[in-house]
Amino acid sequence: MKRIFTKFSVLTFLCFLFNYTAFAQNITVKGTVTDGGDKTTIPAVSVQVKGTTTGAQTDVNGNYSISAPANATLVFTYIGYTTQEVPVNNRTTINIVLASSAQQLDQVVVVGYGTQRKIDVTGSVATVKGEEISKQASVNPVSALQGKVAGVSISNNGAPGAAPLITIRGTGTVYGNTGVLYVVDGVWHDDISFLNPADIESISILKDASSLSIYGIRAANGVVLVTTTRGKKGDAIINYNGSVGVQSVTNAVKMANGTEYATAINEINASKTPPDAPLFKDPASFGKGTDWYGQILRNAMVNNHQLSISGGGEKTSYNFSLGYLNQDGIVERNNYKRYTARLANDFQVLKPLKVGYNVSGTASNSNDIPNSIFYQMYSAGPVVPVRYADGTYGDPNDFGLGGGANFNPQATLDFFNRKSKNYKVTGNVYAELNILKSLTFKTSIGGDFGQAEVRNYNQVYVATASQRNETSELGVDRTEDRNWIIENTLTYKNIFGDHNLTVLAGQTAQRRKSYTINALARNVPYSSEGDLYLALGDSDNRYINDSGVLTTAASYFGRVNYSFKDRYLLNASMRADGASQFFGGGELWGYFPSIGAGWVVTNEPFMKDQKVFSNLKLRGSWGKVGNAGVPVNPSTLVITQKGGYVAYFNGVSYTGKNIDTMVPTFLNWERSSGTDIGLEAGFLDNRLNIEADYYTKTTQQAIFEIPVLSSIGLGNSKQIGNQADFRNRGFEFVASWRDKTEGGLTYSISGNFGYNQNKVMKVVTGQNPVYSGGEGLANGSLPTRTMVGRPVGEFFGYQVAGIFQNKAEIASSAQTGAKPGDFKYIDTNGDGQISEKDRVPLGNPNPKFNYGLNTSFAYKNFDLAVDIQGVAGVDVYNANIGLRFGNENFTQDFFKNRWHGEGSSNTYPSTNVGSTENARPNSFYVESGAYIRLRNVQLGYTLPAGLLSKWKMQKVRVFANAQNAINLFGYKGFSPEVGKPTVGNYSPLRAGVDANVYPLYATYNLGVNVTF
Repeated sequence: MKRIFTKFSVLTFLCFLFNYTAFAQNITVKGTVTDGGDKTTIPAVSVQVKGTTTGAQTDVNGNYSISAPANATLVFTYIGYTTQEVPVNNRTTINIVLASSAQQLDQVVVVGYGTQRKIDVTGSVATVKGEEISKQASVNPVSALQGKVAGVSISNNGAPGAAPLITIRGTGTVYGNTGVLYVVDGVWHDDISFLNPADIESISILKDASSLSIYGIRAANGVVLVTTTRGKKGDAIINYNGSVGVQSVTNAVKMANGTEYATAINEINASKTPPDAPLFKDPASFGKGTDWYGQILRNAMVNNHQLSISGGGEKTSYNFSLGYLNQDGIVERNNYKRYTARLANDFQVLKPLKVGYNVSGTASNSNDIPNSIFYQMYSAGPVVPVRYADGTYGDPNDFGLGGGANFNPQATLDFFNRKSKNYKVTGNVYAELNILKSLTFKTSIGGDFGQAEVRNYNQVYVATASQRNETSELGVDRTEDRNWIIENTLTYKNIFGDHNLTVLAGQTAQRRKSYTINALARNVPYSSEGDLYLALGDSDNRYINDSGVLTTAASYFGRVNYSFKDRYLLNASMRADGASQFFGGGELWGYFPSIGAGWVVTNEPFMKDQKVFSNLKLRGSWGKVGNAGVPVNPSTLVITQKGGYVAYFNGVSYTGKNIDTMVPTFLNWERSSGTDIGLEAGFLDNRLNIEADYYTKTTQQAIFEIPVLSSIGLGNSKQIGNQADFRNRGFEFVASWRDKTEGGLTYSISGNFGYNQNKVMKVVTGQNPVYSGGEGLANGSLPTRTMVGRPVGEFFGYQVAGIFQNKAEIASSAQTGAKPGDFKYIDTNGDGQISEKDRVPLGNPNPKFNYGLNTSFAYKNFDLAVDIQGVAGVDVYNANIGLRFGNENFTQDFFKNRWHGEGSSNTYPSTNVGSTENARPNSFYVESGAYIRLRNVQLGYTLPAGLLSKWKMQKVRVFANAQNAINLFGYKGFSPEVGKPTVGNYSPLRAGVDANVYPLYATYNLGVNVTF
């Protein structure tokens, strides 16, 4: 590894050496920029020295002045006008006339295996530029996309280093790998948390099936193409971008204080049959008690810094960057650090041959927190002090608290010792050969190597009567991933007459290998220095297990793009994928075709004299994609060994083996087919642009893991198979306005809106609905159901009609076993009893509406960006309220509105909410998940160029940033944006279930961007 980095260092040095040139004598160039149509001057036009970041803007009268080399080229750009490049040629006065850009469709869009002009794209592709991502406080580039792209739903997790959930046009898969495919410079990834957002040039999101089908094997959930920055011709540019900020919890949940809690616990005891004596004789004596959220949560610091060097000469270019992130979690002791390095070089070896590479490395480590800490903060009794006067921990047992409140969260946190480390190196090498003028061959070899390690040490300690450990344990889990991908493409491009033709043919081979080892040793002595090794434990108290997964895939694909007179467009592709997951059963190969067509109406002769449209384009597409993200050998029956099956012979226990999953004789590919009809239009010289899409996406032969009836003798087993079809259908709309004022203010306003409806279309004959969502919930509750005609993972349970006020109401009801203060459920089938047959749909965790408003303003040296984002038509299951096993605490909202006697409440139950009757999934726990938030606001100021010349700086911009500062919602938890759960794995079948997830927070940053 040392030799590799040494070679990279030498190569980088040579690039700098070859491209270094002395600064030429600068001259001052002045001039005026005017509109080619009405001849008026244009303020706020960007004037830049090509290949550098040296720039200026025209003033309110259209005048500019810039210092540039005598042989430089000036680039003039302004929204709504065609960019001009003008050589200086020793001139000191250069006046420019800008032509209005009547056609914005010539911009280049990154698509699968290449680029296309916007005019030629027949599918739905959204592009976000790197500068938009850099104006966010997000440490993960995916989070920065929230609210910027129609049809894309993103749910963040507040944990430092955690990856957000991204859904494109609704749920595509419910089993196996449900995430999107990320393609970073040609290498496939499941996650891009390793990327520094400042290294990104652009992100393209492929949304419709025709755009996706070229990635057939993994495109069922959408594809995100990431292009990283590369060097450009010109002098070396050194850039530093850094920020320091604080993260603060917003919309904190207020819990009952000591007096309120003691009162509630006494009410629970009084409701028992027979009643128990009050646990607390004088609730008022506890006062406010302990605020466990206030004790454990904190304002957390975050530091983010990046340094980059880029440049290039006639035949080489380079880009090198280093990044450092230090993010504290809002829970004390929680911390995440990430180090990134990236190097990219391109070489024009011969006139027809270009080669290059890019490699990036990431190292991260974190001090973790227990998954249960948020449940404990929510549930801990406020009557228990953090510590007694003698310094020992407050003990819930001293207050008679058992069950779900028998813990001191501070003790749990103090004795938790788990650290995670992750290393990843990824990159690719390519060669591009122009065989003929119109024929290009490109080969690329890429891959990644990653290692993740988790060390968890449970030392010997005594904190409280229940929180203690008498035998130390050291656990080590290590996973290695080694993946590579080879891609070869042959591209033919030619324009002949009115015809524009591009033909692509390609071949891909992939290999993905994962190796995991789990080891455990007991009686490992504690070390304050952190030197903990498995070998230090007892030799006869060790456990080790290793496992691995190997998958391979081979693919062949082709695509044809054709346009006639830039009016009539045709796009057709085909991909064939063979995946090893299906070897030995089912279809080894999958075939994924697509076709798209477009009509640029404004290029028709009959539109020549019209004044309404600057551009008008209609397009439509259809395609198929696939999902190979299923476990290896899904048709192989696996025998497991569980401690629940034990036999005794001569007093010795023997753990039995059993089958807990039924597998099909074969498993077919999960396919998704979709159509998209779109319209793109521009008005008023393209200052106003709109884009609208109507789409349908159907997942066919969806793979589910469904319960098997225990009557067949397999207990709580599950069966994997192609069980159902479900559909997403929706509408997207984007509108943007870009303009300038006579006073020199330039601004843009862009709004996007997406509507999606999810529905299960059919299931395999004889299969029952799928119930799920109960991981980590009380009493085995299963709050979600998936069935024909309804959304995937819909909340399902009993409809609450009110609260029983007295025994007379109960006696005349269908719930004769209830108590006053219990939920009163509706007997929906009218059979005179409350049973599972009375359950009804309660809410939809799949958002129907996503929307965003993004604005930017620039006046002289000031700039301002404001982003607003929201979700509507979505529900959340607040499982925290019913997650009770004993004497857990209550929110103040619940305590103040609880039923505590006849007539006191007809909406909130009594404090006995944890009883079997009240804990059933019901409508009380389902709340609106709609919200609107000020996603991001950033104010920047660029120092005048005259102040910087003495320090030889090209640009200095300082900024202040606030993210998630204002959040408006009615949900009674921290946030209705429910990301990945802290207990169990994420699945769309349990989306929207809030069982104490890591809460979100607001981030406030101050930063600076300096360019030399």
